[in-house]
Amino acid sequence: MLTFLICLSVILIIFALYVLCLKGNRKNPEAEYFTGVRYAHRGLHDKPKIPENSLSAFSLAVENGCGIELDIHLMADGELAVIHDASLKRTAGADIFIEDLTCDELKKYTLEDSDEHIPTLKEVLALVDGRVPLLIELKSEGNVKELCRTAIEQLKGYKGKYCVESFDPRCVAFFKKNAPCVVRGQLAENFFKDKNVKLSVVLKFFLHALVLNFYTRPDFIAYNFEHRKDLSNQIALKLWKIKGFAWTIRSITDMKQAESEGYTVIFENFDAN
Repeated sequence: MLTFLICLSVILIIFALYVLCLKGNRKNPEAEYFTGVRYAHRGLHDKPKIPENSLSAFSLAVENGCGIELDIHLMADGELAVIHDASLKRTAGADIFIEDLTCDELKKYTLEDSDEHIPTLKEVLALVDGRVPLLIELKSEGNVKELCRTAIEQLKGYKGKYCVESFDPRCVAFFKKNAPCVVRGQLAENFFKDKNVKLSVVLKFFLHALVLNFYTRPDFIAYNFEHRKDLSNQIALKLWKIKGFAWTIRSITDMKQAESEGYTVIFENFDAN
């Protein structure tokens, strides 16, 4: 009996620590602004006519009053490129990595058989000009500090509303320490269900379980819509009242379901208005 009670106590203590680790930040008054907005995933693209993460896709999102979700990578010359993949192979047909290019070299490549070039963050900020909110995903490729420092610097003078997010907790933690007023979010999913994710079992667990929230203190959690019922996400949202975003919504039915559950949606491939 004593052994059972000791084991039970240990289990309860571990579970309590796990729950405490999921706590985020609810004190940022700016966070409320970004909820309830529908964000066009990589812009309001319509392939093959309007490529993802293109100036045309962002212009169309602005015209329709949608928030914009976009991705940024740090290039070799210290500029920020707006593109999802580290490689240009899928979107520009070139077997080269974005981090190895400079701004001048970037102009040689066009998106998805269109005349659209891969934009820089500066170009996107000039285009949007504060008309809709931005949800900026930080894509780290072993360059967390440089990427985050550059993003903070380039966004410093921007007069529009923006928030940041990343799958990499180190990026979220960097903003917590160096730009605490900027609304920050932790991207996550059940990495054990995603066959495309090549991470160790340990990393998959830590990132899926959101147990690094104690370190990053995110203002919101952006979770894979299909995996949203996972325990860690539910505890973070319902017990600790962290704001919840859902990605990527691809139908009106899913959008209505997500919004009925209190999620802010990141959508693509349909008219969300």
